[in-house]
Amino acid sequence: MSPLLLRAHNASDWTGPTGNNTWLLRGRTPVLVDAGVGEARHIRDIAAALAGTMLAVVLVTHGHPDHVGGLPAIRERWPSVRVRPASEPFVDGGSIDAGDGALRAIHTPGHAPDHWCFFDEESRDLFCGDLARAGGTIVIPARRGGDLREYLASLERILGLAPRRLLPGHGPIVEDPSGLLREYLEHRAARERQVVAALEAGRTTPDQIVDEVYADLAPALRGAAAESVLAHLLKLKDEGSVVEAGGLWALGEPKA
Repeated sequence: MSPLLLRAHNASDWTGPTGNNTWLLRGRTPVLVDAGVGEARHIRDIAAALAGTMLAVVLVTHGHPDHVGGLPAIRERWPSVRVRPASEPFVDGGSIDAGDGALRAIHTPGHAPDHWCFFDEESRDLFCGDLARAGGTIVIPARRGGDLREYLASLERILGLAPRRLLPGHGPIVEDPSGLLREYLEHRAARERQVVAALEAGRTTPDQIVDEVYADLAPALRGAAAESVLAHLLKLKDEGSVVEAGGLWALGEPKA
């Protein structure tokens, strides 16, 4: 299968300079991976690429607004389209008809509890949603279901699949998945060391740790950084090396 990249036309500080990616697989079963946000240009681009063929299925990598916001517009244009997992839940490791072949659904929680990747075992391309992207890291929104321990396990799982390319929800195609995924794992380990150092320096809240750890951070991204810091703190708490009381965090063993 040869996937076609269709931009969702929603560039922003949050979604990146090119906005969201959606991926169209044409063939016996026309499938769109992710839905964008409903921009009219995006819907026109999908229709032009289909050249009169009906869109059969939308596969949603996860339920964040920039990946599902376009569903009403897509349903209006193609009323018979099936949206998965809404119409039919994914089975971890299960096969999905797509284009002229099939994709394997891989559950990859961490960025979101409902995050899925889709693996073309023939080409070894992986549609990876918000698992990874070139030129930046992925936010772990701890207050919205993000879980750093699950995210790290998902990175390891995909690394074990040895994909040839990553086709992400944002940014360019990743031609060296192994290198990027290992870089991500190393980055998270380094960030954890920075969080611990900030706690050692007397910082007690995620916002204070953001001030200590992140340099030259755009104001629009400050909340996202605080979410990722909180995800690190919760991981450390689960591992027993950090305690929290009244919203204040510190190193130490929990009291008996």
